[in-house]
Amino acid sequence: MSNNANITQVDKETNITIAGAGPVGALLAVVLGRRGYKVKLYESRPDSREHDVYQGKSINIALSDRGWLALESVGIADKIRETAIPMRKRVMHGVDGTLTEQVYGVKDQAIWSVSRSGINEQLLDLAEQESSVDLFFNKRLTHIDFVSGCASFSKGKHHIEVDADYVFGADGAYSKVRRLAQETSRFSYSQSYMPQCYIELTIPANENESGDARFKMEKEALHIWPRKDFMLIALPNPDGTFTCTLFLNYEGEVSFNTLKKRGSVTAFFNDYFSDAMTLLENPVDEFMAKTANPLFLVNVDPWVINQKVALIGDAAHAMVPFYGQGMNCGFEDCRELAELIDSHQHDWKKIFPAYQAQRKINADAITELAKRNFVEMSEHAGDKLFLLRKKIEAKFHQIHPELWVPLYSMVTFCPNLPYSQALKIGEHQQEIMNQIMQVPNIENCWQDDFIYQKLQQLVEFHFKDELTARGDK
Repeated sequence: MSNNANITQVDKETNITIAGAGPVGALLAVVLGRRGYKVKLYESRPDSREHDVYQGKSINIALSDRGWLALESVGIADKIRETAIPMRKRVMHGVDGTLTEQVYGVKDQAIWSVSRSGINEQLLDLAEQESSVDLFFNKRLTHIDFVSGCASFSKGKHHIEVDADYVFGADGAYSKVRRLAQETSRFSYSQSYMPQCYIELTIPANENESGDARFKMEKEALHIWPRKDFMLIALPNPDGTFTCTLFLNYEGEVSFNTLKKRGSVTAFFNDYFSDAMTLLENPVDEFMAKTANPLFLVNVDPWVINQKVALIGDAAHAMVPFYGQGMNCGFEDCRELAELIDSHQHDWKKIFPAYQAQRKINADAITELAKRNFVEMSEHAGDKLFLLRKKIEAKFHQIHPELWVPLYSMVTFCPNLPYSQALKIGEHQQEIMNQIMQVPNIENCWQDDFIYQKLQQLVEFHFKDELTARGDK
């Protein structure tokens, strides 16, 4: 069911070109098409509904409340939820095989494992239903005039030029639009690589089983094997399999560069992932056959060039996957752009500056948080004191939900709270919890009332200005 209520329509035909028909580009086409714009959506690859175009990319992704809110705004959330699997907690696998758990939120809160290709295909179907949206595949962007908005595309020897009032680059982390923008004046660009790279592995389903019995591990959980400098994670799929991702240093003593021989690879898995060896499908063969994919971050400024061409999604803010917010952030870009179109009544001279100001600060914040979260997932997730810290936070949130929402919950389950505010609040919370964890014998007295009284005092001191402003003190 489409949510078209209260959408303002453009009063004259305005042509918009979108480069990139991945999930963000397809959602953007729906958002713009429903507001009366004539949209042409171009993709360099074949139609993902007819061909597998996601080789080398993660098979499934984590969708959280920010992404769901954007999908709800175009009326497709319920359909996508039909095949999504809720992951209500982390399950950490120790080197010795012991399991520890950490719930993500409260009540029914969860992050959701969804198929990247599945969500893309459903959004393409939705875009195709819009009469003002046209889709073109196998069309490679070759040039953009950043003054006129004319874009050139090619397929083999065939070449076309497309005039438009505005152009959006939604063409992902390796954006051609962004590369072309680097040739314009006063365009800042930086790209930095993480020490880690990744490959994907598979845990197959139990044969001759149905329902939840097909899953070899707990279904509604994100499984993590934290090993400090590296880690293995697993997300569930509807067919009973798990998609696993191994994050490992590119160089160093234990790295993709040093693990070249079958014997050393076998020893690596047996030493660090012995319990997973009974679950994984041919991990040694897969490791040796695959090329590790890099993890990198992108920072660009501005996102809008000449009030004519704009970047959105990973093209504007490629980030590492450790907070599971890459696509969620891209979907939020689309939703907030839609709100700006409506509030500024299609005046793009106001929309573009507001979009740049509103989204960049928040994309920068979640990019930083995602980078930091690798340490939490790979090093701290299995640590007893870290887990205790999270228990104390969860209990204090239960006692005083108006005073404390854990950082992970702010990012994942509070879609109307800007990422930048979550980062700022989270840094204050970290200072407070550092003091609490210094309380003598905290392991044995953490449930005592005085701990939460002290926490309340520290919160009221650190956040006194905010509490006064909203009338809580």
